Amino acid sequence: MLKHNMRVNMKANQSKTLWANAALLPDGWAQDVRIDIDAAGLIVRVQPNQPRGGHSVGVILPAPNNLHSHAFQRAMAGMSEARGPDPRDTFWTWRRLMFRFLDHLTPEDCQAIAAMAQMESLEAGFAAMTEFHYLHHQPGGVSYENPAEMAARIVAAAQDSGIGLTLLPVLYRYGGCDRRELAPGQSRFGSTPDQFADLLERAGAALSELGVDATLGVAPHSLRAVQPDDLRHCIALAEGRVLHMHLAEQEAEVAEVEASLGARPVEWLLANADISSQWCLIHCTQMQPHETTGLAATGAIAGLCPVTEASLGDGIFDGPRFFSAGGAFGIGSDSNIRISVIEELRALEYSQRLREKGRAVLATPDHSTGRVLWQGACRGGAQAGGRASGKIAVGLWADLVALDHTHPDLAVCKGDMVLDTLIFATDHSAISEVWSAGRHLVTGGRHIRRDEILDNYRRSLQRLRALV
Repeated sequence: MLKHNMRVNMKANQSKTLWANAALLPDGWAQDVRIDIDAAGLIVRVQPNQPRGGHSVGVILPAPNNLHSHAFQRAMAGMSEARGPDPRDTFWTWRRLMFRFLDHLTPEDCQAIAAMAQMESLEAGFAAMTEFHYLHHQPGGVSYENPAEMAARIVAAAQDSGIGLTLLPVLYRYGGCDRRELAPGQSRFGSTPDQFADLLERAGAALSELGVDATLGVAPHSLRAVQPDDLRHCIALAEGRVLHMHLAEQEAEVAEVEASLGARPVEWLLANADISSQWCLIHCTQMQPHETTGLAATGAIAGLCPVTEASLGDGIFDGPRFFSAGGAFGIGSDSNIRISVIEELRALEYSQRLREKGRAVLATPDHSTGRVLWQGACRGGAQAGGRASGKIAVGLWADLVALDHTHPDLAVCKGDMVLDTLIFATDHSAISEVWSAGRHLVTGGRHIRRDEILDNYRRSLQRLRALV
């Protein structure tokens, strides 16, 4: 049984004052910064050049949103590195293992694993998480008595961890573009449009148990898993909400969509949907130049997950072309094989260096690589999560991360070199404190409920590894 005495009170807070030697504000670095936060968790005052007072830290940054997570896959980390019987190991062979694994997951497992992924996200510097949630039903596809039982478990995990949550129930209808039935491993995902509308409403009711910073969105899984009519249904349900979708991740996916719909995935979506800043398209590693610039012009967020994209052999996102066209991005942990803001950003830049055979590829004449990466991830992640955050500014949620100013590599850094050193020369042990909507959840680098969350996770993992 899960222990629930550890839950964070998501609806109660206290006003507080933070003070930092240095802070990254929207218009650049400032010194001796006082940040006042009200009892709701909103920033109400930001004042540079103030005397020390309140809770003092060295360097404080806006904290990003982990914009793409499949929480249950955290428990699969390390299980997929042995070669199977196939002559070539790929995303598709990995997916078969994932289907076998999830056949054994209970609602209690889902909650314990999600709390672990959320806790690790917080300790890694994320203040919020956007959960792309498609594990809805019992093994075999039979609905739980409450069709949103598994979504409610993601919410319960957020009560345990305190993380800011954007919940994205997923419509997953078919096994491919030819409308074939879901395979046995996919049966726990499937819903008709009417069933999905009911599930979405119930998930929203569960989400209301969290603080006012929690957000509900909509996610048609992909152009393989939904048909055009289903996509239009999701767009209607998403009125006023964020909408996320996997897009152009794998070469085989691109070929299947092109054969069925007569255009490549990004081409088809740009021609047939009103893509806007409401949207977040995940991966987009298989884009041609005209698709890259076309997507950038829509204002949609490119949801990049470089560690998972490398793990699964997805390919490399065309960052220079997308960014030069004004495109916005955020980062996510996706398969949760490794949860780290720093490593995702490092992998993003290093993949571009390998692709371009150059250095500091994403830097601009005005800002260093680290500054471009951190601020871009914060602003794009906030937009993708429908979350009023991403900057240290009045009226936004106090999603903040403080760095350990005694860290040997950071102690002598100033300005953008703080971010460059953080991303390219440290790991998230340099992150000392994290606040999510003013909730102080990480201190001394450790989550305030770490031991109990770990205990629950270990019990689920031991049971699952014995079965798979």
